[in-house]
Amino acid sequence: MATASPTIPSEQSPLSTLRELLPLVGLTGGIGSGKTAVSDLLGQMGAGIIDTDLIAHQITAPGGIAIPLIQAKFGPEFIEPNGALDRAKMRTLVFGSPDARESLEEITHPLIRQETLKQAKELADTGVPYLVFVVPLLIESGSWAGQVDYLVVVDCPEETQIQRVMQRSKLSRTEVEGILNAQASRQQRLRLANAVIENQGSLAELKLAVEQLHQKILGIKKA
Repeated sequence: MATASPTIPSEQSPLSTLRELLPLVGLTGGIGSGKTAVSDLLGQMGAGIIDTDLIAHQITAPGGIAIPLIQAKFGPEFIEPNGALDRAKMRTLVFGSPDARESLEEITHPLIRQETLKQAKELADTGVPYLVFVVPLLIESGSWAGQVDYLVVVDCPEETQIQRVMQRSKLSRTEVEGILNAQASRQQRLRLANAVIENQGSLAELKLAVEQLHQKILGIKKA
């Protein structure tokens, strides 16, 4: 379950300082498009990767810093016996209630933002050539596009997305279609992209496309 991507302040943001030093890349795509596969390959090529969806999972895992706040707001029935967020139950709630979604985001977004900025600074200090922010709902957030130098969209046909997510997450077609309908359309993402990675072929083809992308990003010059 992904909540809307956290907003990074446009003024006096630590990202503004980092942006003067090295390229900042936004990586997005619809659910099941293959964002993780692409970010993993970029990481292997030397990029610094900050995955906001992974951070969201970490803060809602057993012992996660968001758990006490979520339990206080929504009740213990939304916490699994092991102490993690019951993602299936919360997904059902927030898709049916904009107020509940907003309440969840008020808890998670500041925590995700805090960890995102922390990881970005730490990775920049290691000397990586550029940073990649993996943000599932980057387009929907309305703020991320202005914070990065280069926007990459991972794309594949919608039916491919549906089949991948049904197999990976054991969701029904109706559930996956509901998630897709809550996200930006393929056309919206592609219209804003600086680069598109087509992910519907072989792993070898994907690696080649990502290597070409890597070289393009390395060519982004900073003053």
